[in-house]
Amino acid sequence: MVLSARHSGLNTVIGARSDYGVIIAVGVRLVSAERPLTLGCVSLVSSLYARFRLLASELGKFGVVGLLAFVVTDAGTNLLHFRAGQGPLTANVIATVVAMAVSYAGNRYWTFRDRQRSGVRREGILFFLLNAVGLAIQLACLGFATYLLGLHGKLSYNVALVAGILLATLFRYWSYRTWVWRAQPPTVPVAGRPRETALL
Repeated sequence: MVLSARHSGLNTVIGARSDYGVIIAVGVRLVSAERPLTLGCVSLVSSLYARFRLLASELGKFGVVGLLAFVVTDAGTNLLHFRAGQGPLTANVIATVVAMAVSYAGNRYWTFRDRQRSGVRREGILFFLLNAVGLAIQLACLGFATYLLGLHGKLSYNVALVAGILLATLFRYWSYRTWVWRAQPPTVPVAGRPRETALL
């Protein structure tokens, strides 16, 4: 006589095969689902915590790099416009190009260093193209305040400059994570085969 144990759902059915080929169920043992559910919840919480911690870390680093780039852009624009006599838009273009180099080095080698790498050439081209869009956002704010509203004072100029930098920074953060330094692909675990145990 051969006894067989087979797991089905939450139950374990134990049966015996008679001499006439008829399977007689001799017992059913309940298997608790509490442990798998608990492990699943813990795994979900751990995954969410890891993603939140990574996002918080990236935001903090991006903020530090962005602050340095902001200082370069703001100070450089003011010096070139009010001290060197450059035009309001030209001064911002020159200062922003310098700040791009600071931003690229900080974000590539610090903020997004744990993300995918696709080569310096590709990343650099995408980075500067997206920064050109960010620069256009800044110039739109400056041009709107200077030429459409007719505001030429230092205070109004800097308000428009800061507003443009903030809007451009939001666009840059989103675009860097989406196209330049994308997240690592998740690892897919290999599903195990169901077990079937035969007891002789």
